[in-house]
Amino acid sequence: MLSLGSPLWRALASRRVPAAIAVAVACLAGFAWAMRPAEASVEGRLSETESKIAKANQAKGVLSGEIAGLNKRIRAYETQVAALRAEEREAEVRLAEKQAELDRAEGELKAAYKELKAIARRLKASLDTLRERLVAIYEAGSTDISDIVFASNDYGDLIEQSEYLRQIQSSDEDLVTRVRSLRDRQRELVVELKTVKERIEKVRNGIAAEEKQLETARSAVESQQSKLVRARGTRNAALSRINSRVGRLENIRADLQAEIQQQIAEASGVSTLPAGPMSAPSAAGLVWPLSGTVTSGFGYRWGRMHEGIDVAVPEGTPIRSAKAGTVIMASYNGGYGNYTCVDHGGGLSTCYAHQSGFAASVGQRVSQGQVIGYSGNTGSSTGPHLHFEVRINGAAQDPMGYL
Repeated sequence: MLSLGSPLWRALASRRVPAAIAVAVACLAGFAWAMRPAEASVEGRLSETESKIAKANQAKGVLSGEIAGLNKRIRAYETQVAALRAEEREAEVRLAEKQAELDRAEGELKAAYKELKAIARRLKASLDTLRERLVAIYEAGSTDISDIVFASNDYGDLIEQSEYLRQIQSSDEDLVTRVRSLRDRQRELVVELKTVKERIEKVRNGIAAEEKQLETARSAVESQQSKLVRARGTRNAALSRINSRVGRLENIRADLQAEIQQQIAEASGVSTLPAGPMSAPSAAGLVWPLSGTVTSGFGYRWGRMHEGIDVAVPEGTPIRSAKAGTVIMASYNGGYGNYTCVDHGGGLSTCYAHQSGFAASVGQRVSQGQVIGYSGNTGSSTGPHLHFEVRINGAAQDPMGYL
């Protein structure tokens, strides 16, 4: 049945259709309802579509929130990975330095081993010489100075033999000292080189272990990051599917709204025009409700405050909601005629007066650019136009500052 609050009935009332015609149209509408329920329940289908869009948008909000959270966590992991990679590079530099130091130490050790081999050969030769000398002394027996004196042919011979013995004794002592020195140097060099090599190896192994730990930690962080990226991909795919669904639903809603427009036109005798292109949102986030000539601005006019702007357009021009929001008024309101107000949140609301008919009802959630009514000449009006208002916490503002 045609309800008293339906847009069709309000359109009939706004046009002041004679009572008999209104009743006849109502009866015909009731008959059409009975004969073609699918066509007569356009408003119900529109409401259902709006509900589906609202639920889809709610799901979009949840997914968008989850994606934002995942993005934040992914960025945190990216920061951790970058820090770990920097530490790895630093460890690699230190490891390379220690490896170079170890290589030098091993080179020195190899050179020292060659030196030791040479020392060992020299030590063996010295030991052999010393052994031969000791054997010779042993075989010659003990020699004292009296033997040398009596064995000498003259004083010069004595001097020469004495000097020879002294040199032999000194040579024997130098040989023993040299053997001891070579032996001690051999021991010191081996101990020193082994100590240096072991110390460098220990430091190098510590750095290598640290680098391995950093690599393990980085791999773990990258694994968690990959999981989050996959989760984000899944949610983005779901969000894309919801966006596609919302797009299809909005197309359905547009078709239903067009169908309602047609019903209003047929019932009220007012020809509705196709909705023009929607303007881009302004810096304040509002779009123009329709395209036309501004014939009267905001401010004092005829001794009283004109709380909006008047835009001259043909009767039946679709009026778009300047911003998404909730319809808080859609009724006949004295001089305003058919008057619709939309609450956009944050104290901002917009109002649309002198409409020929409504396309949205109180409590309905409307999107930005959605058709909410049709321009007309109802109330205190001198011709078809739209009176458009912007209010902040109820106080009228100049709409031109928001469009």
